[in-house]
Amino acid sequence: MYNSKYSLLILLFLINSIVSSNADSGRKCSNTSSLVGFESDFKMVRHQLRGHLKILDDCSFHVTGFDMLSGSSDVVFWGAVSLNFSNITGGFPISDQRLNQSAYKNASFSVQLLPNISWDQINVLSIWDVVNISDFGHVTLHQNGSDSVPDSVRTVLDNCKNLSDHYRVRWSLNVEENWIEIGLEASTPATNYMAFGWANPNRTKDLMSGADVTVAGFTEEGKPFADDFFITAYSECKLNSKNSTAIGVCPDVVYENSKNGIMVNNTRLVYGHRRDGVSLIIFRKPLNSTDEEYDLPVHPTEEMRVIWALGLMKPPDEIRSYFLPRYHGGSEKVTHGHLVLNVSEKVDDCLGPLAADDNEVLDLIVASRDAPLVVTTGEALNYPNPPSPTKVLYINNTEAPVLRVERGVPVKFSLQAGHDVALYITSDSLGGNATLRNATETVYFGGPEAEGVVASPHELIWVPDRNTPDQVYYQSLYQQKMGWKVQVVDGDLSDMYNNSVLLDDQQVTFFWTLSEDSITIAARSVKKSGYLAIGFGSGMVNSYAYVGWTDDTGGHLNTYWIDGKHPSNLHSTNENLTHVRCKSENGIITLEFERPLTPSCNDSGKPECKNIIDPTTPLKVIWAMGSKWTDKHLSERNMHTVTSQRPVPVLLIQGSSEAQQGLQPVLAVHGFMMFLAWGILLPGGILAARYLKHIKGDGWFRIHIYLQYSGLAITLLGLLFAVAELQGFYVSSLHVKFGITAIIFACVQPMNAYLRPEKPAHGEDASSKRLMWEYFHVITGRGAIVVGIAALFTGIKHLGERYGAENVHELGWALVIWFLVAASIVIYLEYHGRQQRGRLRGSSNWVLGNVEEEDSVDLLRPNQALTQKGSDSSGVMEVQLEPLNR
Repeated sequence: MYNSKYSLLILLFLINSIVSSNADSGRKCSNTSSLVGFESDFKMVRHQLRGHLKILDDCSFHVTGFDMLSGSSDVVFWGAVSLNFSNITGGFPISDQRLNQSAYKNASFSVQLLPNISWDQINVLSIWDVVNISDFGHVTLHQNGSDSVPDSVRTVLDNCKNLSDHYRVRWSLNVEENWIEIGLEASTPATNYMAFGWANPNRTKDLMSGADVTVAGFTEEGKPFADDFFITAYSECKLNSKNSTAIGVCPDVVYENSKNGIMVNNTRLVYGHRRDGVSLIIFRKPLNSTDEEYDLPVHPTEEMRVIWALGLMKPPDEIRSYFLPRYHGGSEKVTHGHLVLNVSEKVDDCLGPLAADDNEVLDLIVASRDAPLVVTTGEALNYPNPPSPTKVLYINNTEAPVLRVERGVPVKFSLQAGHDVALYITSDSLGGNATLRNATETVYFGGPEAEGVVASPHELIWVPDRNTPDQVYYQSLYQQKMGWKVQVVDGDLSDMYNNSVLLDDQQVTFFWTLSEDSITIAARSVKKSGYLAIGFGSGMVNSYAYVGWTDDTGGHLNTYWIDGKHPSNLHSTNENLTHVRCKSENGIITLEFERPLTPSCNDSGKPECKNIIDPTTPLKVIWAMGSKWTDKHLSERNMHTVTSQRPVPVLLIQGSSEAQQGLQPVLAVHGFMMFLAWGILLPGGILAARYLKHIKGDGWFRIHIYLQYSGLAITLLGLLFAVAELQGFYVSSLHVKFGITAIIFACVQPMNAYLRPEKPAHGEDASSKRLMWEYFHVITGRGAIVVGIAALFTGIKHLGERYGAENVHELGWALVIWFLVAASIVIYLEYHGRQQRGRLRGSSNWVLGNVEEEDSVDLLRPNQALTQKGSDSSGVMEVQLEPLNR
């Protein structure tokens, strides 16, 4: 019973909530506000926004004829106290309706204010991009109910006619006051003119001749203009300096004396702007002009033929102070055309906003390697992403231009904006230190130290790299929205990468930049192809391949291990590649990627885990190109149509490639010197100490010393040759590890000899220090030889990996034979010594190879040795017999 009552209460509560909600959404509003009935057009700021607003009551308004290009994911109706930067950016949403669809075309809809919002809180109603803090357009409301809006500029006239897909004409007619207001709107480059006018009614062909047109456009400074032209011939305007006559498409003022120019040019500029790559210029001209010679009368109720054109402008020069249209070229109804028009008839066939194919901007500064970019501040006059603070950044005296830089090309900034403006390059479109508003950003350059004044400029250099995004922003660290966009484009690959070489047949260029634990690689083909592949290995078989191609979905890059020549032998791998890009320009493919030098693999059985790049070892690079590639089912069609004939060893550290013929001379000298030291001299010195003690005097000792020191000197010299060739000291390969160990052992021996304890007198037992030294000296020396020989063989193997087996197999076998012969000699000497010991058993204490024989001559301490030798010769020589079975 209790549960049923409880459930009933919950049900009644939900029903009440739903009813209340519906009542709120369809709530009836009063009409007490003085703004009820207020109407105004939206002022276009961005995104080709147009529309008409009418306030219906205290909580709703209606919008008609609404056009807008798509914005961000969060475009709302926004209220603010004023258009001041701090006020409008501190505004508030006034409705829960979002304007997030792709585009609006002549839309009509009603909007309801939020329950807590009233008209007396709103002085400015804006279409607001919350993500980019941007005003697309707005209406200024007047609380006294007046319809006059001082800052309103009409961008919607009474009529609109499409002349082409990218060009339309708007107009409003006022017959009583004898004028027509015309707006020319085109998605065309800023360097192009827009022409529109009336053809001579007496002509049925060659309509351009005798026509009265207005030519409009923008100056190099971005200022709009509209001039009255008269066409006397179908050609560019030509002046005759002798008789001061003109012929062609010329301004009216050229035909008439300049002092009468004001009366002749009857076109008056009303308004002009360029937004989102679309030009709009509104001008007014009389229906019946006082200039009867160069102006044609416009009969508002009659059908008259009009002509139009789009084309490139010729800017003013020292002779002419006006812009002249050049030949428009192109096809009819694209760059030029004509039609019959009755300006008194209501026409509106312009559906939706114009969208520019290339949304370029008037203010674009391209950074160069040599000229610095001077950064200052100035008044915000035409900030490209309104609203903005009153002070914004200027670059080279241009207000907040779009800055275009190239990857790999240094950009020098001369900072003169003041100590309160710190420049930085950021991923955040607003700047002003995104962390202060709990947002994240990536800073690519600059910071608190990037500030300076005119009297003491601070110069800093930024080098965008290949990982810099295509678009970033230059902003102030302390104030939002002072700067604007940075377009980062690919420069030449030679600028983006530190090194490059041409691969085999000069069909592919290989680029790379080496860092501490990774390498960035790019490859670009010379001729057109469907895909480009590069591989690491001596041939396509048993190589690691990187294949780049493009299709309708974009660029792709896949990695493979190839262990055969059939498509089934291509095994897809999962390498840890980053910053991957692949693009095709006119059929020329460029692929780029970054990878670690040593793969981080948990499963050593995977092929990619063995794909290690050793910077000290030449990287053998091959390439292939074909007509088509896919990441699904490979077949014979995907096999290459052209490929390299042989690998090119790329020296990653030196930044060059090696020739395939033979060994590098310096490394060849290194190898020979190490063989001389560890294959002849050092082993010879040990053999002298072992088997030449039967020589009278200290001859064996001198031979031992000379051979050891000569071998050590040659070893150190060979090491220097290798370091010089590799331009560094790298302990990565097994050969280098064995070599360093052998050199350490060899260097220990002279120090060990210098610290040798005194030999005991005849008849005395050797001290423990002497015994320890003898064992250490013998073990270290023989161990050095063993490690040195291992270094020789691993060096041969290392050279085989670097240059191919065909160049080193003979060297390897020769080295094997050499040490086999040496081992045979040692075995013979040992066997011969055992036989002698057998014959001399019990008759003498001399033993071949006895380490206890006289070794008192010390070349490290010659004075002491000679003194000791003299004292020994003055006495009686004693011969001590020693049993051989000791």
